[in-house]
Amino acid sequence: MKLVVVSAGLSVPSSTRLLGDRLAAAVGRDLPVEVQVVELRDLAVEIAHNFTNGFPGKKLAAAIDAVTGADGLVVVTPVFSASYSGLFKSFFDVIDKDALAGMPVLIAATGGTARHSLVLDHALRPLFAHLRGVVVPTGVYAASEDWGAEGLDGRIGRAAGELAALMTGMSAARPVKDAFAAVVPFEEQLAALRA
Repeated sequence: MKLVVVSAGLSVPSSTRLLGDRLAAAVGRDLPVEVQVVELRDLAVEIAHNFTNGFPGKKLAAAIDAVTGADGLVVVTPVFSASYSGLFKSFFDVIDKDALAGMPVLIAATGGTARHSLVLDHALRPLFAHLRGVVVPTGVYAASEDWGAEGLDGRIGRAAGELAALMTGMSAARPVKDAFAAVVPFEEQLAALRA
């Protein structure tokens, strides 16, 4: 199984990347996975060019292929202005709107204070619901004071276990583009019931 970590951290070293690595390692304890990391800071210029010319550069195209071909995603962003970073959003804006339908996704974020933890439910979860990803129930937020503190490892383990379960149960059942072709119109269903 292929697990892709998308990290929008800007610094080196990055607490955002560290959280992504820890989440991937925890998924790997529950499920044998091949992990690939996509560092968005290395793709910033190509993402901007994609917006202006409509075509991804070579590195961006490879990153998009990795993300859309994964069996599961771990997405991690730093919190900027009480939401995900612009770089994070821009990357997901250049991916086809249907490419992540049915994709198991673990959402995570890092920030300087615990007061921004609602970014998971008020920004990240709606974004991936719009993209029709299947977001695990447990999101992981790590504030500066969480590193090395009690509780973070438990949240990481719980979220990773949920992602591993979704990856094994849903990766083969991801919808195809014509998934709604077999939908029977309501009128026909009603007529069948009356007969």
